[in-house]
Amino acid sequence: MEQRTWLTSARRADGSPVDVLMADGTVTEVVPAGASAGRDGDAERLDLTGYLLLPAPVEPHAHLDKTGTWDDVGCDTGELSDAVRLWNGWSKDRDRADILQRAERTLSLLVSHGTAAVRTHVAVHPEEEHPVAVAALAELRERWRHRIQLQIVAMLSADTPADTAGRALACGADLLGGSPQHSDDPAAEMRRLLSLARAHGVGLDVHTDECLAPAVHTLPILADLVLSTDVQDPRQPVCASHCVSLGQLPPDAVAHTARRLAEAGIGVVTLPLTNLYLQGRGLTPVPRGMTAVHDLLAAGVLVAGGGDNVADPFNPMGRADPLETASLLVTSGHLGVTRAYEAVSDAGRALMGLAPAGPEPGLVADLLAIRASSLAEAVGQATEDRLLFTAGRLVSRVSVRRETY
Repeated sequence: MEQRTWLTSARRADGSPVDVLMADGTVTEVVPAGASAGRDGDAERLDLTGYLLLPAPVEPHAHLDKTGTWDDVGCDTGELSDAVRLWNGWSKDRDRADILQRAERTLSLLVSHGTAAVRTHVAVHPEEEHPVAVAALAELRERWRHRIQLQIVAMLSADTPADTAGRALACGADLLGGSPQHSDDPAAEMRRLLSLARAHGVGLDVHTDECLAPAVHTLPILADLVLSTDVQDPRQPVCASHCVSLGQLPPDAVAHTARRLAEAGIGVVTLPLTNLYLQGRGLTPVPRGMTAVHDLLAAGVLVAGGGDNVADPFNPMGRADPLETASLLVTSGHLGVTRAYEAVSDAGRALMGLAPAGPEPGLVADLLAIRASSLAEAVGQATEDRLLFTAGRLVSRVSVRRETY
């Protein structure tokens, strides 16, 4: 039987008060607040007075296999290379139950914060016959599939055999990825990863140029490789995450790279929380450690915002909340509030290949209701008082009680 629910007296981001009808996973009707009174007697009704109704945010770049390990692994220097070394040493022969427990805790936080979909990168050790972390996250995806969509990127290292990629995909990975910067020949590793993804018919999401050195600049190589492919298949999208060194290049070089990325249809995920933490240590003046967001947007590149690490050797901070990312895009990326929220919602969904969502007729009913009077208040104060609707179904509700004496 079709599930029909009226969300009444909510406000959209433009401030308009509305009643919104959700039916069979889709927003089917939006009318002025109060206009739905007396209609559809068999439909459920939920009063959202005082709430802002938005397209639910997504998390396009997480590391659920690493989350919650800071207290066990740590990284006192805060340097990326040290975090990689410590993680690789600690994570060998991990217990599947431990991965599940930590990942599920953070996934629960993401849902309680109103996140409708997550893309997680999962490290694959070169010697693994059966990629345990990929299999664990695939199990978690099935367990939570009615609440949140989970995409898994098998993150390969330069010494990962090609057949391991196939095993990771067989264990449940959706895409392939890696970090070419850490190989001896970044250009060759970028070419290898793209070839593997094309051979398996899946998308590619790579950690790209995650440093401040302008000499490390493989984005044009990636764009050239994609553009040289005879057939551009939308089922095999290419995404570049981080892209920090791009923000250190001269304006002409940035503009040229941005145009090439747009031409190639390569999306970019900027990750302010972790990049601000890891990048620029010991330098004076201290650079911001972010990619050239404004130049990418001006060129027409699809730019999404992600939270990246949550309490692991790469960053002890993180709340598993896309509104934290949006806030940082405003304060450190100088995006407007609307554009910043789009980066963690509409743009993130597009980058992940998901259909548009929001409180508009015909869109997917993945909705966030947050107690706020405006989008700026929602992003700036990020109250925990939220409801998440996934495909029109209420899957999480957090109510806040404040007492002052």
